[in-house]
Amino acid sequence: MPDILAIGEPMLEFNQQKPGADGRRHYLEGHGGDTSNAAIAAARAGASAGYVTAIGTDAPGDSFMRLWAEEGVDASCVIRNPDAPTAIYFVTHGPKGHEFTFYRTGSAASRYRPEDVPVEAIRQAKILHLSGISQAISVSACDAVFRAIAVAREAGVRVSYDTNLRLRLWPAARAAAVMHAAIAGCDLVLPSLDDATALTGLTDPDAVADFYLRLAPLVLLKLGGDGCMVATREGRTRVAGHKVDVVDATGAGDTFAGNFLARWLAGDDPVTAARYANAAAALKTTGYGAVAPMPWRAQVMEFLKKAGGE
Repeated sequence: MPDILAIGEPMLEFNQQKPGADGRRHYLEGHGGDTSNAAIAAARAGASAGYVTAIGTDAPGDSFMRLWAEEGVDASCVIRNPDAPTAIYFVTHGPKGHEFTFYRTGSAASRYRPEDVPVEAIRQAKILHLSGISQAISVSACDAVFRAIAVAREAGVRVSYDTNLRLRLWPAARAAAVMHAAIAGCDLVLPSLDDATALTGLTDPDAVADFYLRLAPLVLLKLGGDGCMVATREGRTRVAGHKVDVVDATGAGDTFAGNFLARWLAGDDPVTAARYANAAAALKTTGYGAVAPMPWRAQVMEFLKKAGGE
């Protein structure tokens, strides 16, 4: 079984491109879903990764099965549901950045239940990764995540949680209550500053770190282009970001999470792993789509080598 096991909802992606010669907008088909993205990013970084979800017995579901096979992500715990669809979403780009339109109501992943949780696979993993979206898509999926966390804690498996707040899925007050209850059972939390502000009302990064350190022993506060803060109960370090020509930030945070987990699992200390993850996330933003531009380990190492020489 894989060392890193992620739980959540995969979504077929249609990403808006620049107008073609005919002046029309075109959409590039791809793959998304935050924890699926993270699992793929971890696999490209050299880790053993797997995914836990439910998808339809439809063309988008078939596409994901091919994707995970191509990327070396174990899909043995994926359920195929003939009575529910695989979710899809559209990404558009404007003055305020990228925006999302989702079609996920009644998706197979949203019908995932606590009794569907693969207990033995989680017990054999080394890291369980999940997110706020994993819990926001339905009550049953939310309860499944809590069960997965309980199984992991009992087995001594480290648990990682990316907030990935989506206010279209649930109000901030409910999201905060559910997420913070889940994070209290985790070893690592990866909030963005924007998420943290919406969930806690805090705007100062150090105050945010203090808040989440009361719930989990390791906090990676994502600061966008400014990099991240690595905080433990013993101290904290700012890790600078990288300047690149940003094309599409979709999936950058997921790329960061997957690469951090891969390097943390490989034995890097949190600060070293965060430096690597920052570089991987920066490279991801230079192309369209959540998955296609994700870098492989050799690309990240070359990027870091060049950055260190500047």
